[in-house]
Amino acid sequence: MQHLDVRVIEQALAWAREGETLWLCTVLATYGSSPRAPGSLLVVHRDGRHVGSLSGGCVEDDFLARLAEGEFARPVTTLRYGEERADGTGITLPCGGILDVLIERVVPDADSLVHLDVVLATLKGQRPLARRVDLVNGTRHFVEDDGIGPRVVLEAESGAAQIRMTPAARLVIAGISPVSEACAQFARGLGFEVFVCDPREEALAGFHVEGVEVRPELPSAFIAAGHCHAATAIVALTHDPRIDDLAMIEAVRTPAFYIGVMGSWRTSQARAERLQRSGGLSERDIARLHMPIGLDLGSKTPAEIALSVMADILRVQRGKARDAL
Repeated sequence: MQHLDVRVIEQALAWAREGETLWLCTVLATYGSSPRAPGSLLVVHRDGRHVGSLSGGCVEDDFLARLAEGEFARPVTTLRYGEERADGTGITLPCGGILDVLIERVVPDADSLVHLDVVLATLKGQRPLARRVDLVNGTRHFVEDDGIGPRVVLEAESGAAQIRMTPAARLVIAGISPVSEACAQFARGLGFEVFVCDPREEALAGFHVEGVEVRPELPSAFIAAGHCHAATAIVALTHDPRIDDLAMIEAVRTPAFYIGVMGSWRTSQARAERLQRSGGLSERDIARLHMPIGLDLGSKTPAEIALSVMADILRVQRGKARDAL
């Protein structure tokens, strides 16, 4: 699955390389219900061609009509949709929410090409960066980013927006089990790229989840090969230490934002001691491991356990402390 944001920036780069001016639109904030989350992207050519989306269509239609009339000539503009304007006009969103949109007019010069190239590399997981855009004059630069927390942060004092250019969220599932299958289904529904790794032929034969890439290899080998970026969660769900332990030893060497392994408190304690003794993990490495994995929901069935796992992954991804839930 190609992340939509990647397609937006690839198209922006293609138009810029052809010498075309383009408009890059970003959802800055939403209030109430909204069809697209903060950070969502849309790129528009002056002739109306576009890739990406900001809403279900009503916002895009209004923007395209106003662009055709010559608006948005400034380097940067911010618009609010969902409220009536001072002149009595405005777009009411079907969902009843409010949407703030950043519109950047991007001219096809060398600086813009470099900027878009870096954005694309970031979206593909090659660099952990965020864009910082001045909402008054349109100047922009990159800042280091840890990948955790809100995708867009508005800085009231400086009049700037910091926009995380995160790659598509990825879930690596180490080993196949009933919990693995349920977890893969939940993750696909949440928009994750999902990889399931297991070298056992009998386990592979019984696993079928649409849209999931199955790799017939040890999870530790897949992880060690460099397939995990900062927007990756790694979970081991088999109860087989030959699979789970090796996966954890490699996982802590990656920038993955979430690493977890299934097991009871007693099993987890024994695993921690084993990983330190035989796997060479430090106390800091052990502290990165979520074990027992997931939120404590009293889960019993595979689906309930998978739900608790994905809920905990989302909690960490959004920068929420457990006691803030």
